[in-house]
Amino acid sequence: MTGVALAEELLLLAYDDETGKATMPRISLDLGMAAAVLVELALAGRIAYSDGLLVVADPSPTGEPIVDDVLARIVADDAPRSPSSWVQRLRHGLRDRILGDLCGRGVVRDVDETELGFIHVHRYPMVDPSVEQDTRRRLAEALTGGPVPDERTAALATLVSAVRMEPALRLTGDAASAHRRLEEIAGGAGFSGTVGLEDSVVRPSVALVIAALGQAVDQALGPRRG
Repeated sequence: MTGVALAEELLLLAYDDETGKATMPRISLDLGMAAAVLVELALAGRIAYSDGLLVVADPSPTGEPIVDDVLARIVADDAPRSPSSWVQRLRHGLRDRILGDLCGRGVVRDVDETELGFIHVHRYPMVDPSVEQDTRRRLAEALTGGPVPDERTAALATLVSAVRMEPALRLTGDAASAHRRLEEIAGGAGFSGTVGLEDSVVRPSVALVIAALGQAVDQALGPRRG
């Protein structure tokens, strides 16, 4: 593990550094972070695809607290579930947990404001930009024809595409071109959802989680246009 979870990277991309507010629909971000944790577990060899379900391949902790909490939930569950089921089940409360972790590490800070005298609204402006800067650098290199992205960067690019986060990348080109390039990266890494299930254990697990994420986002936001 790198010390920075994919779900944390996804959240940092989605929040404005200055205002500390989400710049995209929260439901798609929540779905994306849930999928990101499952992808993390698949890449670490902790879960695998079997007969349409995600099963535990290795129950040992990864060392990443948020990821390990989800692994413990999957281990303790009464029966294996589909990728779609886990994406929906894990999205509730995950964003608050990740924001709390990032606050605790000094990456963002929690600004608690009151509106109308009694409604508490939390913002999370950036404190330490180094994590997000590294994330953006890796994605920019992948999108602009740099070195072939490593597995984690390819997985992050795939998640960004699935949750329609291209505008948050703040690239000079248009979002449609960025989306096409992200799809190319996903396909090249075997994360696009179109790989044969016999290819490996990891690739089908990730691909099916991404496919479940794409379906959930389409249901929440409607089909992608363009």
